[in-house]
Amino acid sequence: MKTKKIRKIILIVVAAVVGLILAVVIAAAIIWRHEIGSIASIKKVVDAKGDNNSGPVYMMDVKGDYYFDKFIKEGGVSNDQELINFIVDNITKGILPISIKAPTIGCSSFTAQDADGDRYFGRNYDFSTTTAMIVKTDPGHGRYASISSVDLQFLGIKDGAELDGMMQKLICLAAPFVPLDGINEKGVSCGIYMSYQGPEGEVVATNQTSDKPDITSTTMLRMILDYASSVDEAVELVQKYDLHDSAGTSFHYMVADSTGRSAILEWVAKDDDSDTDGSARELKVYYNDDDAALGTYEERNDFQYVTNFIVTPDYYSNEESMKGYDRYQAIEKAINPDGSNVNGVVTADEAMDVLKMVGRRKWDKEQGKSDSNSITVWSALYNLTDRTVTWVSNEEYGNSDAIFKLGF
Repeated sequence: MKTKKIRKIILIVVAAVVGLILAVVIAAAIIWRHEIGSIASIKKVVDAKGDNNSGPVYMMDVKGDYYFDKFIKEGGVSNDQELINFIVDNITKGILPISIKAPTIGCSSFTAQDADGDRYFGRNYDFSTTTAMIVKTDPGHGRYASISSVDLQFLGIKDGAELDGMMQKLICLAAPFVPLDGINEKGVSCGIYMSYQGPEGEVVATNQTSDKPDITSTTMLRMILDYASSVDEAVELVQKYDLHDSAGTSFHYMVADSTGRSAILEWVAKDDDSDTDGSARELKVYYNDDDAALGTYEERNDFQYVTNFIVTPDYYSNEESMKGYDRYQAIEKAINPDGSNVNGVVTADEAMDVLKMVGRRKWDKEQGKSDSNSITVWSALYNLTDRTVTWVSNEEYGNSDAIFKLGF
């Protein structure tokens, strides 16, 4: 009799424990359902290649809204640590610490159009061997779907590491908060470019301190991708915030839309030598149809282009301080060689050839240069009319396995 009673008690306890475990598993599945779906979608699409010094490339299809509405409603953040705290509290549910670091990068972009009127936004991301990710989002709730490019080094995944552990994949849940370029379903595209502002050898981050809400460099791009349906809407959004550049460095930005309108956004003080106070900088916006102040070529051309120096007039005392000025000139000359192609009419292949021309492996070799940004990690040609992107990994323009055509 006692044996039966003990057995019954054991069965009850086992059933209770199993029930508790199931309840915990179900609760976790409900709480983490979007995160679990996002992690499950991660796939490697390009292998690392030692002979090309290239890291791997991954894709991720983000599920859910990644709490960006909440991020905006709470007034954004004013520094990387606040952003980390928000991500850890909301996305990784407090169980996984992350870090956000901005490497020293060098990049190029331009706008153009083809004979049929399709509008393009081209972008090279230049760095060194690193792990890249193409991130798809579709948050709903009035926000726009987007495709963006992320360097996972910004999240602490260094030196072209593989995502072969669950902890690394969990870190990738923060990827929507660190886009470096992208396009949304409305045909708005944007990019971020290091600007090296400050006296020689010293880079000073923008750090505005008015009573506006706050936003950091990459979260500003996420805001544009999620909420802006035109360049004008993007600029209106940005003007509402104090900008705080990430990781103690400085950036400027370009945004374009399917109507052919584009703009370069810079936060500047008087000049490079005296630009040592990030809180004193003010936003300057240069539109493609109103940028005569930038120079003769900029005035005549309806297309825009940007590299890694501030385009604001009289900011520099000499050209040697203008990083990427050689690529800037080369892009203009490639698109409008004789001064007659002021509208920047090219074919899609010709636009990609411009990105190929200033790809850093080829460019640095031809120019006899070498620095920490000697690799173009990706080239992205966004068609703002079709809402598509042709994305090329690590300058492999002739390798179909390294080229992706994506859309909505």
